[in-house]
Amino acid sequence: MMDYSQLVEKMKSTQCVTVLTGAGVSAESGVPTFRGEAGLWREYRPEQLATPDAFEQDPKLVWEWYQWRRSLIYNVKPNRGHDVLVKMERKFKDFHLITQNVDGLHYLAGNRNLLELHGNIMRHRCVSCQKKAYADMTEKQEALPHCSCGGLYRPDVVWFGEMLDPDVLNQAFDLSSQSDLFFVIGTSAVVQPAASLPLIAKKGGAYVVEINGDPTPITSLVDLSLIGRAGEILPQIWKAYMHRSQE
Repeated sequence: MMDYSQLVEKMKSTQCVTVLTGAGVSAESGVPTFRGEAGLWREYRPEQLATPDAFEQDPKLVWEWYQWRRSLIYNVKPNRGHDVLVKMERKFKDFHLITQNVDGLHYLAGNRNLLELHGNIMRHRCVSCQKKAYADMTEKQEALPHCSCGGLYRPDVVWFGEMLDPDVLNQAFDLSSQSDLFFVIGTSAVVQPAASLPLIAKKGGAYVVEINGDPTPITSLVDLSLIGRAGEILPQIWKAYMHRSQE
Protein backbone atom coordinates (compact mmCIF):
# COMPACT_ATOMS: atom_id res chain seq x y z
CA MET A 1 0.00 0.00 0.00
CA MET A 2 1.18 3.51 -0.77
CA ASP A 3 2.79 5.58 1.95
CA TYR A 4 0.22 8.20 3.00
CA SER A 5 2.20 9.42 6.01
CA GLN A 6 2.68 13.02 4.84
CA LEU A 7 -0.97 13.33 3.86
CA VAL A 8 -2.08 11.81 7.16
CA GLU A 9 0.01 14.35 9.07
CA LYS A 10 -1.69 17.12 7.11
CA MET A 11 -5.08 15.62 7.97
CA LYS A 12 -4.17 15.43 11.65
CA SER A 13 -3.08 19.06 11.80
CA THR A 14 -6.10 20.70 10.16
CA GLN A 15 -9.84 20.96 10.51
CA CYS A 16 -10.35 22.97 7.28
CA VAL A 17 -10.85 20.51 4.41
CA THR A 18 -12.44 21.11 1.00
CA VAL A 19 -13.16 18.43 -1.60
CA LEU A 20 -13.98 18.79 -5.30
CA THR A 21 -15.47 15.76 -7.06
CA GLY A 22 -16.19 15.00 -10.69
CA ALA A 23 -17.70 12.30 -12.89
CA GLY A 24 -15.08 9.70 -12.00
CA VAL A 25 -16.55 9.30 -8.51
CA SER A 26 -20.04 8.65 -9.89
CA ALA A 27 -18.75 6.36 -12.64
CA GLU A 28 -17.48 3.96 -9.95
CA SER A 29 -21.10 3.58 -8.82
CA GLY A 30 -22.21 2.84 -12.38
CA VAL A 31 -23.70 6.20 -13.30
CA PRO A 32 -23.78 6.29 -17.14
CA THR A 33 -22.41 9.18 -19.17
CA PHE A 34 -25.52 9.38 -21.40
CA ARG A 35 -23.46 9.56 -24.55
CA GLY A 36 -23.86 7.01 -27.35
CA GLU A 37 -26.66 5.12 -25.60
CA ALA A 38 -28.63 2.60 -27.64
CA GLY A 39 -32.35 2.79 -28.25
CA LEU A 40 -34.74 5.72 -28.52
CA TRP A 41 -32.27 8.44 -27.51
CA ARG A 42 -29.37 7.34 -29.69
CA GLU A 43 -30.19 9.95 -32.33
CA TYR A 44 -29.84 12.79 -29.82
CA ARG A 45 -26.73 14.27 -28.25
CA PRO A 46 -26.82 15.85 -24.77
CA GLU A 47 -25.89 19.16 -26.42
CA GLN A 48 -29.18 18.99 -28.36
CA LEU A 49 -31.48 18.34 -25.42
CA ALA A 50 -29.77 19.91 -22.39
CA THR A 51 -30.32 23.50 -23.51
CA PRO A 52 -32.81 26.29 -22.75
CA ASP A 53 -33.73 26.45 -26.45
CA ALA A 54 -34.57 22.74 -26.60
CA PHE A 55 -36.77 23.06 -23.52
CA GLU A 56 -38.57 26.09 -24.94
CA GLN A 57 -39.17 24.38 -28.28
CA ASP A 58 -40.20 20.96 -26.98
CA PRO A 59 -40.42 20.71 -23.17
CA LYS A 60 -42.13 17.31 -23.36
CA LEU A 61 -39.23 15.79 -25.29
CA VAL A 62 -36.69 17.20 -22.85
CA TRP A 63 -38.67 15.98 -19.86
CA GLU A 64 -38.98 12.48 -21.32
CA TRP A 65 -35.21 12.38 -21.78
CA TYR A 66 -34.60 13.51 -18.20
CA GLN A 67 -37.10 11.00 -16.82
CA TRP A 68 -35.24 8.28 -18.70
CA ARG A 69 -31.91 9.51 -17.28
CA ARG A 70 -33.37 9.62 -13.78
CA SER A 71 -34.68 6.09 -14.13
CA LEU A 72 -31.14 4.86 -14.84
CA ILE A 73 -29.70 6.73 -11.86
CA TYR A 74 -32.52 6.01 -9.41
CA ASN A 75 -31.26 2.61 -8.25
CA VAL A 76 -27.56 3.52 -8.29
CA LYS A 77 -25.97 3.48 -4.83
CA PRO A 78 -23.07 5.48 -3.37
CA ASN A 79 -19.73 3.66 -3.37
CA ARG A 80 -16.95 3.39 -0.79
CA GLY A 81 -15.44 6.68 -1.96
CA HIS A 82 -18.72 8.46 -1.20
CA ASP A 83 -18.81 6.80 2.22
CA VAL A 84 -15.36 8.05 3.19
CA LEU A 85 -16.29 11.61 2.26
CA VAL A 86 -19.23 11.36 4.67
CA LYS A 87 -16.86 10.20 7.42
CA MET A 88 -14.56 13.12 6.65
CA GLU A 89 -17.42 15.59 6.95
CA ARG A 90 -18.29 14.18 10.38
CA LYS A 91 -14.67 14.22 11.52
CA PHE A 92 -13.46 17.66 10.39
CA LYS A 93 -15.09 20.75 11.88
CA ASP A 94 -14.71 22.84 8.72
CA PHE A 95 -15.44 20.45 5.85
CA HIS A 96 -17.07 21.30 2.54
CA LEU A 97 -17.75 19.20 -0.53
CA ILE A 98 -18.03 20.81 -3.96
CA THR A 99 -19.28 18.55 -6.75
CA GLN A 100 -19.69 18.81 -10.50
CA ASN A 101 -21.99 15.78 -10.44
CA VAL A 102 -25.77 16.12 -10.73
CA ASP A 103 -26.79 12.62 -9.62
CA GLY A 104 -27.29 13.47 -5.92
CA LEU A 105 -25.20 10.51 -4.71
CA HIS A 106 -23.20 12.60 -2.25
CA TYR A 107 -26.38 13.75 -0.54
CA LEU A 108 -27.76 10.21 -0.60
CA ALA A 109 -24.55 8.97 1.02
CA GLY A 110 -24.95 11.50 3.84
CA ASN A 111 -22.97 14.64 2.97
CA ARG A 112 -24.71 17.87 3.96
CA ASN A 113 -22.02 20.57 3.64
CA LEU A 114 -22.48 20.26 -0.10
CA LEU A 115 -22.26 22.62 -3.06
CA GLU A 116 -23.69 21.24 -6.32
CA LEU A 117 -22.07 23.38 -9.01
CA HIS A 118 -24.17 21.99 -11.85
CA GLY A 119 -27.40 21.35 -9.94
CA ASN A 120 -29.23 18.10 -9.20
CA ILE A 121 -31.01 15.97 -11.79
CA MET A 122 -33.43 14.66 -9.14
CA ARG A 123 -34.71 18.17 -8.44
CA HIS A 124 -37.11 20.50 -10.31
CA ARG A 125 -37.02 24.30 -10.51
CA CYS A 126 -40.01 26.45 -11.48
CA VAL A 127 -39.29 28.68 -14.47
CA SER A 128 -41.63 31.33 -13.02
CA CYS A 129 -41.08 31.58 -9.24
CA GLN A 130 -37.82 29.54 -9.00
CA LYS A 131 -39.30 27.26 -6.33
CA LYS A 132 -37.50 23.91 -6.09
CA ALA A 133 -38.93 20.44 -5.49
CA TYR A 134 -37.55 16.92 -5.62
CA ALA A 135 -38.86 14.45 -8.17
CA ASP A 136 -41.02 11.57 -6.96
CA MET A 137 -39.65 8.60 -8.87
CA THR A 138 -42.33 6.31 -7.42
CA GLU A 139 -44.98 8.04 -9.54
CA LYS A 140 -45.15 7.79 -13.31
CA GLN A 141 -45.05 11.21 -14.91
CA GLU A 142 -47.91 11.41 -17.38
CA ALA A 143 -47.86 15.17 -18.01
CA LEU A 144 -45.42 18.05 -17.80
CA PRO A 145 -44.85 18.92 -14.12
CA HIS A 146 -46.08 22.29 -12.92
CA CYS A 147 -45.45 24.31 -9.80
CA SER A 148 -48.24 25.38 -7.42
CA CYS A 149 -47.88 28.88 -8.90
CA GLY A 150 -48.78 27.50 -12.32
CA GLY A 151 -45.30 27.78 -13.78
CA LEU A 152 -43.65 24.89 -15.62
CA TYR A 153 -40.97 22.97 -13.78
CA ARG A 154 -37.63 22.33 -15.48
CA PRO A 155 -34.79 20.07 -14.34
CA ASP A 156 -32.71 21.95 -11.76
CA VAL A 157 -29.43 21.51 -13.62
CA VAL A 158 -27.13 23.86 -15.48
CA TRP A 159 -27.68 23.44 -19.19
CA PHE A 160 -25.33 24.11 -22.09
CA GLY A 161 -25.26 27.85 -22.70
CA GLU A 162 -26.17 28.72 -19.09
CA MET A 163 -24.01 30.27 -16.40
CA LEU A 164 -23.44 28.61 -13.06
CA ASP A 165 -25.30 30.10 -10.12
CA PRO A 166 -23.04 33.03 -9.15
CA ASP A 167 -23.74 32.61 -5.42
CA VAL A 168 -22.78 28.94 -5.51
CA LEU A 169 -19.71 29.65 -7.64
CA ASN A 170 -18.48 32.49 -5.42
CA GLN A 171 -18.90 30.29 -2.37
CA ALA A 172 -16.85 27.58 -4.09
CA PHE A 173 -14.10 30.11 -4.83
CA ASP A 174 -14.10 31.31 -1.21
CA LEU A 175 -14.00 27.81 0.27
CA SER A 176 -11.16 26.81 -2.03
CA SER A 177 -9.06 29.85 -1.20
CA GLN A 178 -9.57 29.37 2.55
CA SER A 179 -8.91 25.62 2.75
CA ASP A 180 -5.84 24.11 4.36
CA LEU A 181 -6.27 20.71 2.70
CA PHE A 182 -7.91 20.33 -0.70
CA PHE A 183 -8.84 17.07 -2.44
CA VAL A 184 -9.70 17.00 -6.15
CA ILE A 185 -11.22 13.62 -6.98
CA GLY A 186 -12.39 11.98 -10.19
CA THR A 187 -12.28 15.04 -12.43
CA SER A 188 -10.43 15.65 -15.67
CA ALA A 189 -9.54 19.17 -14.46
CA VAL A 190 -10.36 20.70 -17.84
CA VAL A 191 -13.94 21.96 -17.38
CA GLN A 192 -13.99 25.55 -16.19
CA PRO A 193 -14.61 27.15 -13.79
CA ALA A 194 -14.34 24.04 -11.59
CA ALA A 195 -10.88 23.25 -12.97
CA SER A 196 -9.55 26.46 -11.43
CA LEU A 197 -10.59 25.59 -7.87
CA PRO A 198 -7.57 23.36 -7.03
CA LEU A 199 -5.26 26.08 -8.33
CA ILE A 200 -7.04 28.69 -6.22
CA ALA A 201 -6.61 26.42 -3.21
CA LYS A 202 -2.93 25.92 -3.98
CA LYS A 203 -2.40 29.66 -4.34
CA GLY A 204 -4.09 30.15 -0.97
CA GLY A 205 -1.60 27.83 0.70
CA ALA A 206 -3.55 24.56 0.76
CA TYR A 207 -1.98 21.13 0.48
CA VAL A 208 -3.64 19.80 -2.71
CA VAL A 209 -4.24 16.09 -3.30
CA GLU A 210 -5.43 14.71 -6.63
CA ILE A 211 -7.09 11.29 -6.95
CA ASN A 212 -7.92 10.27 -10.51
CA GLY A 213 -7.77 7.34 -12.86
CA ASP A 214 -5.38 9.15 -15.19
CA PRO A 215 -3.01 12.13 -15.04
CA THR A 216 -4.61 15.51 -15.70
CA PRO A 217 -3.39 19.01 -16.62
CA ILE A 218 -2.94 19.81 -12.90
CA THR A 219 -1.11 16.60 -11.92
CA SER A 220 2.30 18.29 -12.02
CA LEU A 221 1.01 21.22 -9.96
CA VAL A 222 -0.53 19.44 -6.97
CA ASP A 223 1.31 18.33 -3.82
CA LEU A 224 0.27 14.68 -4.10
CA SER A 225 -1.14 12.84 -7.13
CA LEU A 226 -2.66 9.40 -6.60
CA ILE A 227 -3.57 7.46 -9.75
CA GLY A 228 -6.40 5.00 -9.26
CA ARG A 229 -10.02 4.57 -8.20
CA ALA A 230 -11.36 6.84 -5.49
CA GLY A 231 -13.38 3.93 -4.09
CA GLU A 232 -10.12 2.11 -3.38
CA ILE A 233 -7.75 4.97 -2.51
CA LEU A 234 -10.00 6.96 -0.16
CA PRO A 235 -10.66 3.97 2.16
CA GLN A 236 -6.89 3.36 2.32
CA ILE A 237 -6.25 7.00 3.24
CA TRP A 238 -8.98 6.92 5.86
CA LYS A 239 -7.67 3.70 7.38
CA ALA A 240 -4.16 5.18 7.61
CA TYR A 241 -5.52 8.39 9.13
CA MET A 242 -7.63 6.61 11.75
CA HIS A 243 -4.72 4.34 12.66
CA ARG A 244 -2.40 7.30 13.24
CA SER A 245 -5.10 9.23 15.10
CA GLN A 246 -5.41 6.41 17.64
CA GLU A 247 -1.70 6.22 18.40
